[in-house]
Amino acid sequence: PGAADLLTLRAARMLGAADDVLYPGTYLDAAVLGHCRPDARLVDTQDLDLDAITAALVDADRDGADVVRLTSGDPSLYSALFEQTRRLDAAGVAWDVTPGVPAYAAAAARVGRELTVPLVAQSVVLTRTQARSTAMPEGERLEAFAATGATLVLHLAVTRTRTLAAELSASYG
Repeated sequence: PGAADLLTLRAARMLGAADDVLYPGTYLDAAVLGHCRPDARLVDTQDLDLDAITAALVDADRDGADVVRLTSGDPSLYSALFEQTRRLDAAGVAWDVTPGVPAYAAAAARVGRELTVPLVAQSVVLTRTQARSTAMPEGERLEAFAATGATLVLHLAVTRTRTLAAELSASYG
């Protein structure tokens, strides 16, 4: 979730060994980079598209560098993981994905609440809202998920939190 002290031991170890670190400057606590070697090459990817990021990874691999690419969240959710690994495979670059602490787990811990409550909500829906990103499938409307009473974990929604809470609150009486 971006906090330097919530990195896994594996992630901290990898950052400490990496020659190159690509990171999303917009979403990352700068203290995370404190785990990097002082001589590591740091590349902020906030203004790079997937092609440019992949090219940097391929170039570093060809130079024999050990590279870490930090992502702005859990790589299994709303990332370009498949697109990137497919491109790395085509370039003959070996890769490994190291999962971290997902933001929803960190948020639940922060407020001291579990995401499921007996007889209230036993299901958790990980979803996002429609904004500037990829369109949502027609059948995946937030109102429909909320109507089930499941706990909704909304990614990429920080700028719309109050609006969404007002829109969905009727489902969570």
